[in-house]
Amino acid sequence: MDLFETPQQNIPKVSELTQRIKVLLEQHFTNISVLGELSNVKKSSNGHIYCTLKDSEAQLPCVMWRTQAERYASLFEDGKEVILRGSIQVYKPQGKYQLIIDEVEAVGVGKLQMEFERLKKKLAAEGLFDASHKKSLPRFPTKIGVVSSRTTAAFQDIISTLSTRWPLAEISLYHASVQGERATGEICEALEFLGKSNDIQVIIISRGGGSLEDLWPFNEESVARAIYSCPIPVISGVGHEIDFSISDFVADQRAATPTQAAVLATPNRDDVLAGLDEYAERLHRRLEQRWNQAKQRVDYLAKSYALQKVQERLHISTMKVRNNRQSIEHYLSQRVQQNKTNFTNLKHRLERLNPNEALEKGYTRVWQDGQWIRHLEVLKPESVVDIEFKQGRKRFNPETS
Repeated sequence: MDLFETPQQNIPKVSELTQRIKVLLEQHFTNISVLGELSNVKKSSNGHIYCTLKDSEAQLPCVMWRTQAERYASLFEDGKEVILRGSIQVYKPQGKYQLIIDEVEAVGVGKLQMEFERLKKKLAAEGLFDASHKKSLPRFPTKIGVVSSRTTAAFQDIISTLSTRWPLAEISLYHASVQGERATGEICEALEFLGKSNDIQVIIISRGGGSLEDLWPFNEESVARAIYSCPIPVISGVGHEIDFSISDFVADQRAATPTQAAVLATPNRDDVLAGLDEYAERLHRRLEQRWNQAKQRVDYLAKSYALQKVQERLHISTMKVRNNRQSIEHYLSQRVQQNKTNFTNLKHRLERLNPNEALEKGYTRVWQDGQWIRHLEVLKPESVVDIEFKQGRKRFNPETS
């Protein structure tokens, strides 16, 4: 019956069409076997196992109910090649189909898993995983580089964790695809670019969980070598706790989740503040202890015999200095007084020797022909004489008087 040639009045509804498909698929695809590689294996809390069976061209959603899952649980691993036997079931509300697994037969390790193990062994032999090549993470980073997609929940988790834990750090995001064909090249470019920075101190590469295929860019050899060559410490925070990638082994530090990567990259602000408070308290106690020890030492020395002898000698020296000072002051006082007396006597002598002292007392002095007439015998009666007073001289002529 051709559904598309049905008269218009008989066109089925979506539910009717889906029901017909459901009947066709579930009647014709029962007890079938299919070969493929397991990925995205998840074990639910109620015991059911969900997974995807895939090859290079298609994927098939699968589920094994709890009653069978207990028996085959050990065979469900990402990357494992298996043969699944079961029946197709259509989930009508969503129009999806899946394989209900009855039996699992292991075929061997899947191609991706084999490539993972091959590259892991090769790089380990070259020494890319050696602890001697691991760089130490900075204790207090001020700028952190992040290689991730800005739209991922992983990047939002990193921002949230850093803003709470260490808000002093600046975040520099290099947006890169974290899955798909372009992811490998963009991740390598991001590491090369951030590695040339002068102020970035640690780099986080991250993405959330996913299947082995989703995480494969972080298993590429070029990404591993870019991480190894990066001069700045790199933290790999790819997937969930159970996921391991080549980048985890070659990075300087592996984080189980993007959130843990942010934790490893930074200290806790509260712990740092508490540490500073404790250090300040210890320093205060230490200084107080040193002060008390010094004070006790001074008190001990103050009471010691040696210091008492020093104090005694100092007292004696002080008394000697004081006595000498008094003696010097007394001697200087006497000398000053004696000099004053001598000066007074000398002054009096000079005053007595002053030829004008008699004039000062009202006496006069007689001059004749420029000579001081001291005796009457040398006076010439006929000659002019000058009488000298205190105020000056007066001339007398005997012939006119």
